[in-house]
Amino acid sequence: MLNSGCWHPKLKEEFLTCSNDGTVRMWDVSNEKKHKNVFKPRSAQGKRVIPTSCTYSRDGKLIAAGCQDGSIQIWDRNMNVHTKFHCRQAHAPGTDTSSLTFSYSGTVLASRGGDDTLKTWDIRQFKAPLNSVSGLPSFFPMTDCCFSPDDQLLVTGISVKKGHGNAKLLFFDRETFKKMYEIDVTDASVVRCLWHPKLNQIMVGTGNGLAKVYYDPFKSQRGAKLCVVKTKRKERQAETLTQDYIITPHALPMFREARQRSTRKQLEKDRMDPVKSHKPEPPVAGPGRGGRVGTHGGTLSSFIVKNIALDKTDDSNPREAILRHAKEAEESPYWVAPAYSKTQPKTVFAEVESDEDETDDKPEWKKRKI
Repeated sequence: MLNSGCWHPKLKEEFLTCSNDGTVRMWDVSNEKKHKNVFKPRSAQGKRVIPTSCTYSRDGKLIAAGCQDGSIQIWDRNMNVHTKFHCRQAHAPGTDTSSLTFSYSGTVLASRGGDDTLKTWDIRQFKAPLNSVSGLPSFFPMTDCCFSPDDQLLVTGISVKKGHGNAKLLFFDRETFKKMYEIDVTDASVVRCLWHPKLNQIMVGTGNGLAKVYYDPFKSQRGAKLCVVKTKRKERQAETLTQDYIITPHALPMFREARQRSTRKQLEKDRMDPVKSHKPEPPVAGPGRGGRVGTHGGTLSSFIVKNIALDKTDDSNPREAILRHAKEAEESPYWVAPAYSKTQPKTVFAEVESDEDETDDKPEWKKRKI
């Protein structure tokens, strides 16, 4: 199970995760199947411990992880074997360090422990905390803490049981750890909080699913101001429209055309009228008239029959029917002969033999039986 994750502050493609397998891993979004680097936090005895929170430093060169044995371990992002800084007893052993965050100066680290404490550390002197405050209930393993954009305040939320009052968002001075402000959020625990450095607004998430945004009307920029400061539009009263008449020239009685009343008899009479019913003109039979040419029957086949004088008489002998036109075709060729006059070979037809000359030499068993 993943316990925490965050994006690299400088590289948009890199992010960091920690999980119950006892590792802190760096990933690249372009290679989803293999991590870039892996860090394995160890206890004082060299055994595996589970990291519950992780973060980058502001410049992205350091990686910090809070573990279940109460330790905080920090590595150089390019050296994953030995820790660069570590504190073995930062919080109570067996508790979940819910949040780690670096200051904007880069030398101070704030930690929110599961032992209901909030501490700040100087990573150059990592043996003892700079400041510490206790009595801050935390029921969730992801309760946040964060620095203000000017590095002067440290913000965290507290948890409350149901029916035991409202949860609060607390603001502490970074140097003295004196409580400067507190805000009643809701009747549920404050789980996540984020102070955006550019918008200068605080986003808060609570245990009952409520999300709130706190902003200063003068110091905040954009963000929630884009929708909150807009004034509600006044509802326009329904305008009473007077009934005005617009008179066009053709609407006056003197210019109005009388509309014919369509009756059934009139419709039948119009249907019989070829002009009103748009009856198509029939084909011209016989000689042409009105600028139209007659087709002598109206079809292409009738025109060809009449002009070419197609003879449809049936001849019993097809050979004689063809040879009947042989002399005429030889003397006055019309269709094919002119095109092939130079290349056409001399036609040779078989001579007709009489049936009497045929001798029947076939045996009796080959003769055709009728």
